[in-house]
Amino acid sequence: MRLFLLISIIFSFSWSVYLSNKSCKECHKDIYNEYQRSYHSKGYFNDILHRHVSDKISTKKYDCATCHMPSASNIKNIIDGTSRPKSNNITQKDAISCFFCHTIAYVKKSHKFNINVSAKQAEDYKPTMYGTLNNPDENDKHSSVNNPLYEKNVCFGCHSHKRNQNDLLIFQAINSSTNVKECIKCHMPKIPGGNENMNKRGRLTHHSHYFEGIHSYAMRKKAVKLNLKINLPNSIKITLKNKMSHPLIIQSSREMYLRAEIKRGNKIIWSNKKDKQAYFKYDYLRNKKPIVIPYTATSYSFANNLKAKKEKIFNYKTPKLNKGDKVIISFYMIIAKKDCIDDVGLKNSGLDKPILTNQLIKILKNTGKN
Repeated sequence: MRLFLLISIIFSFSWSVYLSNKSCKECHKDIYNEYQRSYHSKGYFNDILHRHVSDKISTKKYDCATCHMPSASNIKNIIDGTSRPKSNNITQKDAISCFFCHTIAYVKKSHKFNINVSAKQAEDYKPTMYGTLNNPDENDKHSSVNNPLYEKNVCFGCHSHKRNQNDLLIFQAINSSTNVKECIKCHMPKIPGGNENMNKRGRLTHHSHYFEGIHSYAMRKKAVKLNLKINLPNSIKITLKNKMSHPLIIQSSREMYLRAEIKRGNKIIWSNKKDKQAYFKYDYLRNKKPIVIPYTATSYSFANNLKAKKEKIFNYKTPKLNKGDKVIISFYMIIAKKDCIDDVGLKNSGLDKPILTNQLIKILKNTGKN
């Protein structure tokens, strides 16, 4: 009840002025194009997995709106189920909108999940947009203010933690000790070009708004490090390091796994396919029965993950290695596990197809030294 009252208070006002994502393009074309390729631009209407998962939870209430549709003019009604998302409402269709992200006044920390609180905008005045720029420009659409929040803890609003209705932690990307500057450095790096088309102040760089993440091969490759040591005559040692500032897996629908293979010619003579510890995922239970979506879960049934900056070592016995043998170490990710795909009705969507994250190949040149 207390949480409901809090949400009611926070969302009791609607935008006096709302600037759509498309309206930002007029002055910030490069940033708009980056954003359009990002997953911040995806939500209920254009992310099929997100929509199917949310509808599986409820076809009446859309609780996910707090983070995935925060600009909605009727967000309170969408959350409590008295209204449904409608694609002709631009405040809903804009997903995690430019306007919302740049009007966050502060982040209210809470046990179950944090809440981004937007600044109230004065009636009949152009809105104020927050960011990290020193001496920002104004224009006919909005005024601009440097807000220290955007270099300190703005990411904590949605990317911190989430507890379900049974008070079980089902999502945690960052914790209170995380330095948000490191998040920004990885996911919003400085790239060439000013932040606006005219670039009146001659700025040489701006923060990327592509928000590179798991869907980017370049980011995936940087996220994990593979190391292989061949110990003749018949063993290998693999070190997998999570280089990220958050756990290897932060979404319950996902799965990752390490695949080690030895090829002799065109034939695979050995693999670690049956090693359960080489699979990273979360599974959940409700009343001691497995469930896919953790919204109503009461406990974990299996959790194999790798914490931030931690590594895991795999030692394997192999057949006797010969000259010319090829040792292939690959790390894969899956956007949605097969049981998740089946549960939400997305068979043949391709979302359960393994995607290469990183790979290391060594060919044995002799059998005397590694």
